[in-house]
Amino acid sequence: MYNPKIGDSLNTLDTPSMIVDLDQMEENISKMMSLLLPTGIDIRPHLKTTKSPILAAKLIAAGCKGGCVAKLSEAEVMVDAGIDDIFITCEIVGPPKVARLVALFQRAPLLRVVVDSLDGATAIDSALQSAGLTGLQVLLDVNVGQNRTGVPPLSHTLELARDIARLKNLKIIGIHGYEGHLQHVHSRAERETNCREAMSKLAGTADLLREHGFDIRVVTTGGTGTAEFCATCPGITEVQPGSFIFMDTDYRNALADGQRVGFSNSLTILCTVISHPEPKRVVIDAGLKSLTTDSGYSEPKGLPGVRYQDEGDEHGSLIWTHDGFDLKVGDRVEMIPSHIDPTINLHDVYHAHRKGVIEEIWPVATRGKVQ
Repeated sequence: MYNPKIGDSLNTLDTPSMIVDLDQMEENISKMMSLLLPTGIDIRPHLKTTKSPILAAKLIAAGCKGGCVAKLSEAEVMVDAGIDDIFITCEIVGPPKVARLVALFQRAPLLRVVVDSLDGATAIDSALQSAGLTGLQVLLDVNVGQNRTGVPPLSHTLELARDIARLKNLKIIGIHGYEGHLQHVHSRAERETNCREAMSKLAGTADLLREHGFDIRVVTTGGTGTAEFCATCPGITEVQPGSFIFMDTDYRNALADGQRVGFSNSLTILCTVISHPEPKRVVIDAGLKSLTTDSGYSEPKGLPGVRYQDEGDEHGSLIWTHDGFDLKVGDRVEMIPSHIDPTINLHDVYHAHRKGVIEEIWPVATRGKVQ
């Protein structure tokens, strides 16, 4: 029976397999901690990237404070594994989800949630009341330019805060504003300028709320593309980078301009050449079920001038035009994902290796947790 084990060589893995270079991953973590910890702000990594309590624990050990998740079902897995200082960054709406939230809060009193409507907050408050619970920590979701969720900054946020303050079982502790629209801006100068403008709106909103008696202790924001800027903006208390631990081609390309700290592509998908139908084209065993394409195509590691093209669910082509190069049936190729989060969601396990020897195997524990 096929059963990869710690101590095995990567050569024993069947493909496609998700592999992580531990030396590079640990260096990425060290670099981000060295960049952000001296600022004194909290680092709350977004775990929608790693989908793993094991990796969450490694990040906490490195100096991070708890973690973020996008969905309630992810939070349930993290709490079950002992990671209980969790902030859910997507609004929780609908009776089934609210009931699950109340049950989770009973087990995880440090839990934090985001709200951007009185209707949503009232439903949660009523469910808490029915369960005899109180004190759920709430952050108001502020739209700082992404135009996805969140209320407009300043007076609109103040109005929502006043409404929610009338509810008995929720405790407003801060505000949340994610500038996702800026994460992949390729010009460093443009990304920084626009980020600081967005942070000024967020911090200004926090100040306004404090002026009106609200105890705003947390102002949380930022991702891998902007965390270093957010961390030096007055009034920001917490950042949420996630992709830095593994990176992908999209972030790599976005951060190439004037990058202060370079992060490595520590995660790849190990594939096998299964066919050589044309002189300058081979087919590998990784298609749409192994590599996402929403941020463009993945790239073969260490093969400049060779491009990938998906050929359906299970197949992908590697194509080149230059002479003097060839791949043979049976050769192995590592593919660098273009978008790390959804690519990880396609795989069951990480095979973490050091110099080609498997050292750890981690389940993708929150794979498919979209509720």
